[in-house]
Amino acid sequence: MQAFDNSRGIGARKANFTPGLKLMSGNDAIAEGALYAGCRFYAGYPITPSSEVAETLAKRLPELGGYFLQMEDEIASMAAILGASLAGAKVMTATSGPGFSLKQENIGYGCIAEIPCVIVNVMRGGPSTGVPTKPSQGDVMQARWGTHGDHPIVVFTPDSIEELFWETVRAFNIAERYRTPVILLADEIIGHMRERLFLPKPATVNVQNRRRPRRDAGDYSAYQVPRSLVPVIPDYGEGYRFHVTGLAHDETGFPTNDPAVIEDQILRLHRKIDMGFNDIVKWEAYDLEDAEIVLVSYGSSARAARAAVTRLRASGKKVGLFRLKTMWPFPEQQIRKLAKQAKAIVVPEMNMGQIVLEVERLAGGACPVIAVNRVDTEMLSPKQIIKAVKEL
Repeated sequence: MQAFDNSRGIGARKANFTPGLKLMSGNDAIAEGALYAGCRFYAGYPITPSSEVAETLAKRLPELGGYFLQMEDEIASMAAILGASLAGAKVMTATSGPGFSLKQENIGYGCIAEIPCVIVNVMRGGPSTGVPTKPSQGDVMQARWGTHGDHPIVVFTPDSIEELFWETVRAFNIAERYRTPVILLADEIIGHMRERLFLPKPATVNVQNRRRPRRDAGDYSAYQVPRSLVPVIPDYGEGYRFHVTGLAHDETGFPTNDPAVIEDQILRLHRKIDMGFNDIVKWEAYDLEDAEIVLVSYGSSARAARAAVTRLRASGKKVGLFRLKTMWPFPEQQIRKLAKQAKAIVVPEMNMGQIVLEVERLAGGACPVIAVNRVDTEMLSPKQIIKAVKEL
């Protein structure tokens, strides 16, 4: 086995990035963000409304010395990126709806084996094959709990083309820094809409690379835990011999049934993400300083919520928006604080009410929590949100 050669295509990379102001779709912005972050391996199965991510990378990756693989299905796609990541590549896959369901077992494998990777889910209407060309935000809880077991997960929910680009770069950086899968959760509206994006020069983008071991191969255990709680794992093919499994394992990487070792491993997976909370979790506070009514939203629904805040403010209502840029880990303390300050919290989302349950739990009865939902595959409108606020 050979380690992935990340130096391939460096000359081409300099020649093929064209910085400057662009008009770009969300899916194209995801693809460009991945390339800027150093992604050189993509495996996927085309599925609407995420297909343009694959289409763009099918053209762009070979130009940069990278690899594009169209796999036979989503299960194989997820397995392929995990294998390429273990060989040292920065990797990504993209999917929608039922494809995200199929990836779940291997997302769990990535979590317990601590394999850096980025999974894009451009959400569409469901369940099952549902509505392939219409938007939804129905995969919020699947992103958190889709794969079994107790494990942390990192999920970003951008709401604009510019943010899709930068959050894709950040998703790669967080995946490499904490050796964990990171999910970029968009929806059909964000994936297919077009906005201005200023593409930076590659050298101006902060790119995080994973740490490699400095010890001799003979004095090395793959899952030995350093102070950061993030193990330093070499690339397959570099000369280190180590075992990777989806089973609970000790620091050698081999399976164990020792209860104490298993508990230590699960707790450490949580602690390494908890320790990085301030690095990972981001949100936007919009007109919250004196807000009596707080909207909590994300993705394309947050765009409608922001417009509703502007119109309600113009009519004299003290309304603000707390937008989730990182959905998981959830900003629990911030929601608790808002619940104590606000007269009510309103949660607009394109599902039957998923995040509203989390907000309600954290509010703990300190204020009413009102859901504003839409599941007819049309976008939530500012008018619908304004109506809900005025009825309070």
